[in-house]
Amino acid sequence: MQFGIFTVGDVTTDPTTGRTPSEHERIKAMVAIALKAEEVGLDVFATGEHHNPPFVPSSPTTMLGYIAARTERLILSTATTLITTNDPVKIAEDYAMLQHLADGRVDLMMGRGNTGPVYPWFGQDIRQGIPLAVENYALLHRLWREDVVDWQGRFRTALQGFTSTPRPLDGVPPFVWHGSIRSPEIAEQAAYYGDGFFANNIFWPKEHFIRLIGLYRERFAHYGHGTPEQAIVGLGGQVFMRKNSQDAVREFRPYFDNAPVYGHGPSLEEFTAETPLTVGSPQQVIDRTLTFRESFGDYQRQLFLMDHAGLPLKTVLEQLDILGEEVVPVLRREFAARRPAGVPDGPTHAALVARRTAGTAGETPVPTGPAA
Repeated sequence: MQFGIFTVGDVTTDPTTGRTPSEHERIKAMVAIALKAEEVGLDVFATGEHHNPPFVPSSPTTMLGYIAARTERLILSTATTLITTNDPVKIAEDYAMLQHLADGRVDLMMGRGNTGPVYPWFGQDIRQGIPLAVENYALLHRLWREDVVDWQGRFRTALQGFTSTPRPLDGVPPFVWHGSIRSPEIAEQAAYYGDGFFANNIFWPKEHFIRLIGLYRERFAHYGHGTPEQAIVGLGGQVFMRKNSQDAVREFRPYFDNAPVYGHGPSLEEFTAETPLTVGSPQQVIDRTLTFRESFGDYQRQLFLMDHAGLPLKTVLEQLDILGEEVVPVLRREFAARRPAGVPDGPTHAALVARRTAGTAGETPVPTGPAA
């Protein structure tokens, strides 16, 4: 089981002080948070990709390459790589380069993002979001697995005898997650390729994600990658902790009430009752997180959102200390004790290389896209 954090990189005014960090401060804070994640023993740091204010992480590979040079163990990932508006050729090149620089400590999460205007900014049509995601990933999948690619599609110029460089480290591409909040087509895509499926599990009630993850597991088995229980699932989550739950609620409330993503809507109490957001003591976070297994089955990666809504860096670093010292050790132990034999561990480059060497990687032969 892998534990980590993900950031959306928002620049938000602190409602308790009225201070708004500069873009420079926010970018540097994200790096400090990643370094702290490694220090406290977390496994993964993931950054989103956004191209509009109030967000700053427009170049995930630049940030992750810098963090790679300053860390040793941390898996560096994206919380979204925009498969719809990025050229799959450039994704293949950029993330293979990052994979080499990080000695394999890289994976990425494909997604369509949540900002409609980004499509025309990059010359695409939002009405083609799902077809773009399907076609672009089909090409990316081939670019990382075939030395020479001929390609003809709807959304980009044809390729003839093209070789993407550098080639993936050790001949093994970065592990890919397909992230979705609402789209069964993306769950189908993840299942078709035998990739991971990441359910953000933040804004909607668990019943919605139970259906999406259930569909992915069923189709993963349908395509011959293993049993439904062997499908690779990741979950998001949001937490804010203090020793006493009353202190956590009191401190977090103004941030929740004014957050751009969910402020000025349901109350904090309503939101925590209907979604996985947990505001309280470390034990409450442990207890709530352990229930995810009951809802979604055994899974491989748990990422928490902690640096958002204008929370100052000092507070976020305190949260990471609590997470690393009091919460994750217990979760590791409990999840390991409850996991049946045969359920795979979280993906790593070393494990993927070992599978390839053993001849059990289970690749789908040159797929062209998920079934309709």
